[in-house]
Parts: sequence; C-alpha cells; structure tokens
Amino acid sequence: MSKLFSFGFWNTIARIILRNRILIIIGIVAMTTFLAMQWKNMRFSYTEANLLPDHHPVNQEYQKFVNTFGEEGNVLLIATNDSLLFTPEKLNAWNQLAKKLSTFQEVEHTLGLHNLKQLKKFENPARFELVPVIDSSTAINSAAAQKLKTHLFEKLPFYEGLVYSKKSNTVQTAVYIDKAIVNSKERKIFILEKLQPVLDEFKEENDIKIHVSGMPYIRTLNSQNIIDEIQWFVGGALLVTSLIFFFFFRSVRATLISMLTVIIGVMWAFGVLGLLHYEITVLTAIIPPLIIVIGIPNCIFLINKYQQEIKKHGNQAKSLQRVIAKVGNATLMTNVTTASGFATFIITESTLLKEFGIVASINIVAIFILSLLIIPIIYSYLALPKERHLRHLGKTWIEGFENWIVRMVKHRRITIYIVSICALVISIIGIYTIRVSGSLLEDMPKEAAFFKDIEFFEEEFDGIMPLELLIDTKRPQGVTKLSTLKRMRDLQDLLAEYPELSKPVSMVELVKYSKQAYYNGNPKYYQLPTSQEKNFIFPYLKGVNTEGSNQLNAYIDSTGQFARMTVFMKDIGTEEMEAIEDQIWPKINKLFPEDRYEITMTGKALVFQKGTNYLVKNLVMSLSLAILLIAIFMAWMFRSFKMIIISLIPNLLPLLITAGMMGFLGIPIKPSTILVFSIAFGISVDDTIHFLAKYRQELKARNWKISKSVYPALRETTVSMFYTSIVLFFGFSVFMISSFGGTKALGGLVSATLLFAMLSNLLLLPSLLLSLARSIANKEDFKEPNLEILPEEMEEKE
Repeated sequence: MSKLFSFGFWNTIARIILRNRILIIIGIVAMTTFLAMQWKNMRFSYTEANLLPDHHPVNQEYQKFVNTFGEEGNVLLIATNDSLLFTPEKLNAWNQLAKKLSTFQEVEHTLGLHNLKQLKKFENPARFELVPVIDSSTAINSAAAQKLKTHLFEKLPFYEGLVYSKKSNTVQTAVYIDKAIVNSKERKIFILEKLQPVLDEFKEENDIKIHVSGMPYIRTLNSQNIIDEIQWFVGGALLVTSLIFFFFFRSVRATLISMLTVIIGVMWAFGVLGLLHYEITVLTAIIPPLIIVIGIPNCIFLINKYQQEIKKHGNQAKSLQRVIAKVGNATLMTNVTTASGFATFIITESTLLKEFGIVASINIVAIFILSLLIIPIIYSYLALPKERHLRHLGKTWIEGFENWIVRMVKHRRITIYIVSICALVISIIGIYTIRVSGSLLEDMPKEAAFFKDIEFFEEEFDGIMPLELLIDTKRPQGVTKLSTLKRMRDLQDLLAEYPELSKPVSMVELVKYSKQAYYNGNPKYYQLPTSQEKNFIFPYLKGVNTEGSNQLNAYIDSTGQFARMTVFMKDIGTEEMEAIEDQIWPKINKLFPEDRYEITMTGKALVFQKGTNYLVKNLVMSLSLAILLIAIFMAWMFRSFKMIIISLIPNLLPLLITAGMMGFLGIPIKPSTILVFSIAFGISVDDTIHFLAKYRQELKARNWKISKSVYPALRETTVSMFYTSIVLFFGFSVFMISSFGGTKALGGLVSATLLFAMLSNLLLLPSLLLSLARSIANKEDFKEPNLEILPEEMEEKE
C-alpha cells in the first residue's frame, strides 16, 4: 500500500496525465456529455421525505391506513373571511369558483356553499335524504344570502370545521384531488398551471381575499421553491467563490480555470442524480453548490503550488509535474476524508440520507479527479504566469495573522487551554437545551405567501396537517355499534381538550347529525342517540342517499370493521407531540380495551416526526463511524495512538461548540441541520491532515525536536488553511440566502464550525503537540508512516 501512494507512483501519474492530454480532454468531454444526457432522468420529489425505512413499524402502520382508506393528503382548501361574502354578487362569484374547480378532471369532488346539503327526515317510507341547502338553479338574492348565512352558522354544527369556522365567520371550500395524482407530477401541473391561474383571476375580478392551503398545495409550492433555489445556490456559490479566488490570486485566468473545473463538477453532480434516478429533495438540492465549495480549495492548492514552482525556477513542465506529484497525494487524502464524512450516511436505513451520502461522496471524489486533470492540462497549453500573478505569494497581507498565531502558540498556550475549556463547558450547557423538531412546516419559507396562509388556517381551523386514528373493531359492522360510537365520541372529546389539535371528524358526526335531522333539524339534538333512540333513528339511515357527498362516508370502510378519525394539528415540534401522546395513549387504551379494539395513530405529519427521531439516532451512528474511520485513517498514516487522540481533540471541540450554539440560538435538531456535524467533521479534519503531514516532515528533518518542528509547520500551513477556510466559510454561507430555515441554518452552522475548526487546528493542535512533547517526541513512538503525504526527499533537496 505504501508503494502505491509513494512519490514515485505520483510521478508516474503526472507523466501519464501530461503525455495524454488530448485523450484526457476527449474523455472528460465524453463523460460530461454522457452525464448531461442523464439530466432528463432527474426527478423532483412530489412527496414528503420518508425518513424511515419501509420495514419500520411506523411506516407499516401508515401503509395499513392507506390500504384501508387511501391517500390521506388529497384535500386542498380555499377559504375567505370577507365580511361581504354573504352578499348576492360575491356569494354567486364564490359558488361559481367552486363549480368551475369541480369541472377539472383532476378533482374528484368539492365541498362548499355551492353544494351544501342537509340531512332531512321523510316519511312513507321512513328515510333520511340529503337535500340542497340552496337552490343552485337560481341566482341568490340578498334575502337568500342572509338566510344561508344564518342557517349555516346556527343550524349546521356538522359542517363546523369542514365548511366554516365561527372564529371570524370564515368559509372554506374543500377541493378533493384525485388520489391517483397526489404523489405525481400531474399534481404539480394541476396546481401551478390550472388552479393557480383560476384563483388569481378570481381575486382580481371579485376583490375577495382568499387563502389557499392543504397538503397538496403546500407540498407543490414548497417543492417549487426548492427547484427555484437550486439555481440561486449554484449561482451564488460560483459568484462568491470566484470573487474570493480572484482576491487571493489576482488572476482572471486562474479564476476562470477554477470556475470551469467546478462547473463541470456541477454538471457531473446533476448527471449522477439522473443516472441513479434519484429524486431532487431538500438535501440532494444542496449537492451541486456543495461541490463548488469543496472543489475550489482543490483548485487553490493546485494553482498555488504551480505558481510557487514557477516562481522558484520558471520551468513549466517541471512545475506541472511537481504540482500533480506533490499536491495530488495530499489533495487525494483530504478529499477522501471529506467523502468519508458523507459516505457514513450510506449505512443508514433512511433512503433520504443514503441517497444524499452516495451522490455527495461520489461527486467529491469526482471533483478531485477533475481538478487534478483539468488544471495542469489547461496550464500546459498557456503561457507562464506574469509577475503580477505571482505577487500574492509574498503573503505580506496575511503575515500579521500568521505572526499572531505563532505568538499565541509560543507564549499563550495556557490562555488557549482556558478558552478551549470554557468553550467546552459553555457548549455542554447549550447542548442540554437542544430540542428535536419533526415539524413538516418548520423549514418552509416563513415569508412565502403560502406559509402566511398556513398560519391563517391554523388560527381559524386549529391546524392544517392531518393526524389520523385508525380504529379496528376486530369484527364486521363493529363501528356501527352504539358502544363503539360512544367510545369514539369520548375520544373526540379527549382530543378536543388539546389546543394544538382541531375538532376531530369521524363517523360520530354523521350519527349525531342523524339525530338532529330526526328531530327536524333542531341543533340542540346534535348528539349521539340513546339506545332507545337508536332503534327508531337507525332505520332512517339505511336508506340515506350519500351520492355526491363522499365526505360523509369516508370515515368507515366497506366492512364496517374499520373507522377513521381525522384531526388536524398545528405546527408543533416532536417534543410537544410526544408529550401529547404520552398523555392520551393511557386514556385511549382505557377507552378501547386492547382485547376488543386496535387503535393506530398515524398520518404523514406524525410519520415525519417519528422519522426525525430515527434520524437523530442515525446521526450519532454516522458521526461515530466518521470519527472511527478517520481515526483508523490517522492510525494508518502515522502509526501512533497518541497522535490519533491529539488529532481528534481539535476536530471534536468545534462540533461541540456548534452543538452548544444550536442550543443557545434555539436551532433544533431536524433533518436539515442533522447533516452539519458529519459534513463539518469530514471537511475540518483536512486541516489536521495538512498540518500533521508537514509537522512530521519537519520532525524528521530536525531530528525529532518538536519545538523546532511545530513553528515551521505552523507558518507553512497557516496560509493554506486560512485560504481554504475562508473559501469554505463564505461558500457555505451562500446557503444562508435560502428561504428554507433548515438550509439557512445548515449553511450558517457549517460555516461557523469550519471557522472554529481552523482556529482549533492552528492554535489548539500545535499547543497540544508542544505541551505533550516529552510523551511523543521519540522516534520510536512516532513511527515511520504507512502513507507519505508530502514527498520529503524532494522537499529536502530544495
């Protein structure tokens, strides 16, 4: 293995690259063309991210519900609390809008004022019939509009929460979308290209402010925001990194070469997504700009080394040879460690994280290969850099920072340790305040119009995200038993006590409505019938015609064994929901004895929350694996246990500081921020590898004198660490332009962590080496490494 990564091996690689430039260029063009052709296979996610593996019990419970009642997130809601709605002109316009929406083939049916029906008792034969509340064949006049308003809000409690809210006399129309298109591209086409123009036209023509929501609408606009932001991420990352690059190198040519390299890397990233037929989600959407941010440091190392060699001897061929041979090895190792941090997600059982890990790790290795090939080959065809392009190598502007680092390590080590310990203690305090959030809505852009509508519906109807309870009575027609209905009523009363949950809807409401209808529509009889009343009310129900009123019979299956109870919940976090569950489950089990009933609580919002907890466990596992892999890598490189411990401390401290920041700033652990630690650790350890590689080289050259080796290594690596850290800091900061809270937090936290990691590797790492000099200073303990990152014999000759 050591021979494989020897300097001679890299010299051979350099010769192969420089002697086969045309073939390599053709190969890169061919691969880029092939991957560009795969873009057509890219798919955008049309469902919520499933964070749990298919075999997980929570997923199986949800699937059981879907198999019984079908897709539960197919309702789109349009509401208004316009004070003039119940005037002839506006009410007619409102009803015409609902009727127009009913004509779309993507709509199964609608429920609103336009087709509102009431249950009415008839004799000879004894029966209930659903009759229209208003005559749709005639235009509504003022008297009819006011009569409808009074009748709706005072006589029809069944429709509260379905068609109206008493809080501010809000009225809504429910649009039930075809379940077959809910998780497909057709849903997006319908909402963006058909529904949205109709709603915009309605608002403009009728001067009625409307609010639109429902999971299909939220998911569509949210996914569209993800698509729109990808171009901003890529463009922002290119702009920021190119400006920083030009500031460092003051060369348009070098900047353009680097931009070309990372742009090809981005094209490959999209191509890999298409080739593997992976969906573009909130996570995979950040991979292309991530490749830019990680690829630019590769370009910095290669171009900086090329210009240094040119300044030394002016021989282009020799310079390019040494760039590949000397920088290629070190850059390969740093990219491998970064890719390893992402690759740890592959072992998780979460499809979302696994796909992210696969694509990210593949493309990090790919951008390394592209950098190593493209930059030397292009420079081989160009004239030598001019003197003005080499002026930055004097590093005069950064000498102050470099001198400060050396002074701190030489004279203020105790201060460094005190600050580090204080930061650790404060961070641990902050870590204890971190909360876990599994909210579907928390990451959504708070300033978006559709999010404002979510807040409106939460205020008026107490929630927008469906929480489903599946009640299995374990016997046919068990739901229609009065004893079961009473238990369900008691459960509804229990759930109604929680302000985080809306009024439940179930078969109970229809039975209560039937009693009201039996007593000629008197709303005070809107309650479950007694055993005696049941005997003469239920015969009326047998003949009820529910055609066109699917909402009435959607809460019991065809066998009568399963009942469905729907509750909408507000945007609450995982901890709040778990607290509610802990309180209600004992009561549910008491209401529904386990030997006679089986109760399941499910719904996409709840599945997402459970998935977040699952991801937290995966985070610990993947981060632990990343630390283990890198520890093994360090052991293979340096063959010293003490060096493993010393190298891990400066990289773990920034992670703990970041975790503490999350606690103090109120940033929760969630699917987006969960990536921070593995990403930051995989990248920050690169600085450690660079420093320790140079440090070991100095040790051998200076007869194992640590104090004489640390400072030259520190001066040598400070500039490159500073350059790359600044690029990474501002590169990841680009994610803070996102309108998604999680992506914004990810960018800010990774940027902060990498800045802490740079300071930790420049201050704490060399301080530890100096303080522990006696225990690691002997040559026997710090053995000959398996891997030679920097070719020493060549450095010594120079």
